[in-house]
Amino acid sequence: MATTASAPPRARTAATKAVPKSAKAPTTTTTLTITSKNYSSWSLRGWLLARFSGLAFVENVLPPDDPSTRAEILLLSSSILVPCLAHDGIKVWDTLAIAEYLNEVCPKAGLLPADAKARAHCRAISGEMHSGFSALRSSLPMNLSGHFPQFKIWSRAQADIDHICSIWRDCLDTYGGPYLFGDKRTVADAMYAPVCTRFATYDVKLDEACAAYRDLMLAEPEMKEWFSAAKAEKIDNIDELDVEF
Repeated sequence: MATTASAPPRARTAATKAVPKSAKAPTTTTTLTITSKNYSSWSLRGWLLARFSGLAFVENVLPPDDPSTRAEILLLSSSILVPCLAHDGIKVWDTLAIAEYLNEVCPKAGLLPADAKARAHCRAISGEMHSGFSALRSSLPMNLSGHFPQFKIWSRAQADIDHICSIWRDCLDTYGGPYLFGDKRTVADAMYAPVCTRFATYDVKLDEACAAYRDLMLAEPEMKEWFSAAKAEKIDNIDELDVEF
């Protein structure tokens, strides 16, 4: 009797379960750690850089009466850890490092100019703000809650002011304004923004071009948002920041 060959068994495939959309890898929240919005110029710089970049983040505000935070505000700390950006498992805590990192992860924001020469110039004056102007920092500290008309400015601080104004005029003349590197805000604008607040707080006399740039920056929506939050900040005055020279 003839036998009929049976078909070879089909290979069994492992059943694959559909992965629900809700089971995607969790995303971490981007946080920016800052401190007093009245007094911390470095917090303002880091915050503006993050806002200019378009990166969504959550603020983590440290109380200014914390000893380590107070030391940072008074420039007594050898290692300034505020602001600190935490993004995608990476922590960056130096302001210029934050700027470079944000320029990498948010390239379309244009935090650094596209032109190589302008980009080098932007880095140079931002670095100068980062490491210099100690006389200005110590005698005209950022203080958004105060206003000191006819404030007496000592000679070393005035030299810093004159140099900053020279930097501003050079940039505005070279790149056409209204911002330091043309029609787009860059790292440099964020770095010099706290200086604009100092010039307003201490009634610093400026030439027309520099006064116009100061007023432009103070009127930026992000700056107005920061000022509003600073007014709502409930902290005791830090005596060391109220000393007049």
